[in-house]
Amino acid sequence: MNGAESLVRTLVSSGVNTCFSNPGTSEMHFVAATDQVDDMRTILCLFEGVATGAADGYGRMKGSPAATLLHLGPGLANGLANLHNARRASTPIVNVVGDHATYHKQFDAPLNSDVDGFARPVSGWIHSSTSAATVASDAARAVAASMEGHGQIATLILPADTAWDEAGGPAPPLERPLLSAPDPDAIMRAAVALSSKRSSILLLGADALYGEGLRHAGRIAEATGARLFCPTSTPRRERGHGRVQVQPLRYFGEQIEEDLAGVQSMVVAGARPPVSFFAYPGKASWLTPNNCEITYASQSHESAAMALGALADELGAAAEPTALAAHKTQLPADHDALNQFTVGAVIAHELPEGTIVSDEATTSGIGPALSTQTAPPHEWLSLMGGSIGQGLPLATGAAVACPDRKTLCLHGDGGAMYTLQALWTQAREQLDVTTVIFSNRAYAILAIEFGRVGVGAPGPNALSQLDLHNPDLDWVKLAEGMGVSASKSTTVKEFREQFQSTMKTRGPHLIEVEI
Repeated sequence: MNGAESLVRTLVSSGVNTCFSNPGTSEMHFVAATDQVDDMRTILCLFEGVATGAADGYGRMKGSPAATLLHLGPGLANGLANLHNARRASTPIVNVVGDHATYHKQFDAPLNSDVDGFARPVSGWIHSSTSAATVASDAARAVAASMEGHGQIATLILPADTAWDEAGGPAPPLERPLLSAPDPDAIMRAAVALSSKRSSILLLGADALYGEGLRHAGRIAEATGARLFCPTSTPRRERGHGRVQVQPLRYFGEQIEEDLAGVQSMVVAGARPPVSFFAYPGKASWLTPNNCEITYASQSHESAAMALGALADELGAAAEPTALAAHKTQLPADHDALNQFTVGAVIAHELPEGTIVSDEATTSGIGPALSTQTAPPHEWLSLMGGSIGQGLPLATGAAVACPDRKTLCLHGDGGAMYTLQALWTQAREQLDVTTVIFSNRAYAILAIEFGRVGVGAPGPNALSQLDLHNPDLDWVKLAEGMGVSASKSTTVKEFREQFQSTMKTRGPHLIEVEI
């Protein structure tokens, strides 16, 4: 058994049985090893940013890591944008990055690079194997490291000779770390803050936004009158009928200041106090009111859900929340204008229970987000790090993790062009993903930001850098070229019929919405 096979067998025995792969020459022994290990599912991605984004979606929904297989430093660099997003989401991922053989590095061959340097900004753990004899134990450590805290990226660098040299065999899995229990003193301080009769909010993130954590948040809100907020973007959030409702803070800084106006006490669990997404001349970066006291019910290494459970009990809250979202949807009329709000209303009305929504609709996302608040229960995955091109890969990975559930991707046309290769992987794997492309043929968010940064009105050269006309993108042809069935909607009736059809059939589909 060589080092590569010992690595793959160790990953599988450690619970990592899915690998999003874009290999090259240095990784061929890993590729060959997957023929020897039946339990490792390998999924080819045509761009490394798809592989890393898919691993993010998989890890968010599964709660445990997938592996990626990336080719040397440049391959890792191609995947960095979605690793940045995954780091912000605290997603567990095990990156396996090939490198030149240890004795070959001295010759500085064309693909030689500082792999550690590329990996460091996005990785919580990095190690380069030095011998085939240690590759298996290195892999076991990488899996355990990826599960530290709420999750992080562990990057294992695999020099080619450590993959092809003889190895002793796989390593036993290490015990996966568990989130720490909450600090009783912190729970007491949070209980005092919420009992103070001041205007209070709970700011929620991480595992406070689904499952038991969300239930406990509802118990606390009803016992204290505190309002429930979460950051603008969240890794994973339950919402819809029968769920405790949590209000996301809006995107722009001055909107967040309005959301928090008059708040005197903020209790934080699984999140961080909000800051402005960008700096703007004359506008605030720190957005919490100056007279607002911040109390942390949990820290990043602790379970926010457990902290909320302890806090609810400390407050004497009822065993179950009763203020839950009611089921309320309404189809728009066929003659209504086709826009993000009528599209959102159709989606809300037709959404199957348990759907996973990958949202990168950006400026077209307000309508769907509002309408689906009272749709059948579903989960919502956001763009966490702000690096566009996450939505399609994220949906791909989520569909691999949860094949029995419908996955819906809401995407702006500009951002989707970054990683449209994900459609090919969806077709090859026959993943049950419906993608709705909001086609406004512009980087619309940049047009808004242009005015916000104080540089005046854009001229023709500036406008040409924000515009996606000339030529127009044809998403039906792009999708069909990747093997995904596609259609275009120009009216509410067309979108309703097309969306209803995709919700009743399995497999990948794309609908381009002209707005």
